[in-house]
Amino acid sequence: MRLLDVLGPVMIGPSSSHTAGAARLGRLARILLGEPPAKALITLHGSFAATYRGHGTDLALVGGLLGFGTDDERIRDAFNHASAAGLHVRIETADLGNVHPNTVRLDLEGVSGKKISVTGSSLGAGKVEVTEIDGLKVSLTGEQPGLVVTYPDRPGVAAAITGVLAREGINIAGMRITRAGRGKTAICIIECDQEIPQSAIREIEGLPGIQKLVAMGAN
Repeated sequence: MRLLDVLGPVMIGPSSSHTAGAARLGRLARILLGEPPAKALITLHGSFAATYRGHGTDLALVGGLLGFGTDDERIRDAFNHASAAGLHVRIETADLGNVHPNTVRLDLEGVSGKKISVTGSSLGAGKVEVTEIDGLKVSLTGEQPGLVVTYPDRPGVAAAITGVLAREGINIAGMRITRAGRGKTAICIIECDQEIPQSAIREIEGLPGIQKLVAMGAN
């Protein structure tokens, strides 16, 4: 167990799970959207829904959506910064089902009209897990560099992606593919031991069938 797992991350308080974790979830959702969000519907579940005003979970989520880190003082005034950035935020509470108590769904629309729905949970000590992207079950922590690649489910695409990484000497630490159904949309999440060079990212983007690629640094 690392010291960070006990003490939690450097952050704007008061809670590593309700504040730092929330900020990381917001930031991950922004990265997955691929551009600054213009609209955000934030749906809070469980403990997040019950305590978000006292813990500043709403402020942290909005700060994350603006790209703020967990220790960014601007989180305290996140709604005013959102207004200045043209980000319209609506917050609701709902039962999202059999999920972790600290779970949020972020339905985002970007400045160019791109849309994404991201569901994630704050697990404590600032650790988070994205559990769903656009209705597909996933598992993404954002703790390691990696790729989130969307493509039509068909033979050879995943092998082509990993082949590019192998040629670049990138070691895959973890990989998971989920799909809407046979032949339908698939999402491949690859977490790596080192940063992925731009040359490899461009090559993967150019592979036949690739619909969307998001490259992630360690969050």
